[in-house]
Amino acid sequence: MTTFTERFRVPGAFLLGAVLLLGVAPLALSDFRLSLLAKYLCYAIVAVGVSLAWGRGGLMVLGQGVFFGLGGYAMAMHLKLTDAAATGEKLPDFMQLYGTSDALPWWWKPFANPAFALAMTVLLPMAVAAVLGFFVFRRRVKGAYFAILSQALAAALSIWLIGQQATTGGTNGLTDIQGFFGYSLDDPVNQRMVYFIIAAVLLLLMALARRLFVSRYGELLIAVRDSEERVRFLGYDPANVKLVAYVVAAGMAGLAGALFVPAVGIISPALIGIVPSIGFVIGAAVGGRASLVGAVLGAVAVAWAQSTLSDEFPAAWTYLQGLLFVLAVGFLPGGLASLGAVLRRRRTPTARKTEPVAVTAGETA
Repeated sequence: MTTFTERFRVPGAFLLGAVLLLGVAPLALSDFRLSLLAKYLCYAIVAVGVSLAWGRGGLMVLGQGVFFGLGGYAMAMHLKLTDAAATGEKLPDFMQLYGTSDALPWWWKPFANPAFALAMTVLLPMAVAAVLGFFVFRRRVKGAYFAILSQALAAALSIWLIGQQATTGGTNGLTDIQGFFGYSLDDPVNQRMVYFIIAAVLLLLMALARRLFVSRYGELLIAVRDSEERVRFLGYDPANVKLVAYVVAAGMAGLAGALFVPAVGIISPALIGIVPSIGFVIGAAVGGRASLVGAVLGAVAVAWAQSTLSDEFPAAWTYLQGLLFVLAVGFLPGGLASLGAVLRRRRTPTARKTEPVAVTAGETA
């Protein structure tokens, strides 16, 4: 009976999630609430990558806003060009207002092709992560130094985007996006279509991450996290193992950013800097960074709390967000997903001596 339960536990949870996201939510929520949920699910997609890189690999990825922004800007550039072409204009509206030239910048031109733009939403973040990770992991940079470097990259990209007002929209970013591959985003039916796409992508990426978790690579990633030197002595290169996790997480963040643009209609430097990057990690930490379901639910819950509480308490929300991170990392490393296991260990004194406190490979649901 136990074997049967374990065998169908994960498929059952996946099926339940699909029913809730694709069936119950569209019927129970208004168009406005559903659009908010679509936005939160984009953050949840980032959390799936964080769960892989940080929960499994021990990489404190505090720069996911960079990859989220690269994917978002790649998608927004194509949609802005499409909107301009629909009105007979050669340049996007902000370039006509702030631009210093009547010609489209050369690096914008390839994004007029939808296939190129879609590919860049994933490949560009992965390429940047591959280059950065190659040099960082080869030099065995890790821990706090890796986290600081990630945040420096997020700050640098945000500052650069703000300074390029004529070509990136500056502080405002790329706004007022009207269409999505021929469909008007003003139509509630099309907005629901965008929601279904985001929910389906989230489910597919969770299934992919689950496969990585239980694969031989997933076990090797945990081994690198727990004892990098032992893995090196066994003949594996820990740098390559960590690089794969980092690149895959970057691709997921880029895809989330691309889907965020039609869901919200904007991408700006304020959404990809240091603070948003920390927010991505906080959501996964609160829910449980080593648990896919926990990371996803934590990301949605923190995003909902931010939307709700930041309006009522704008000055206090940032401090509350930091407090959540400190409490989750310092006192409940496994997040809310590990709360049941922690309580069981406290009720069983002998288990406290034999069971490890750290999150193990078995906690994946």
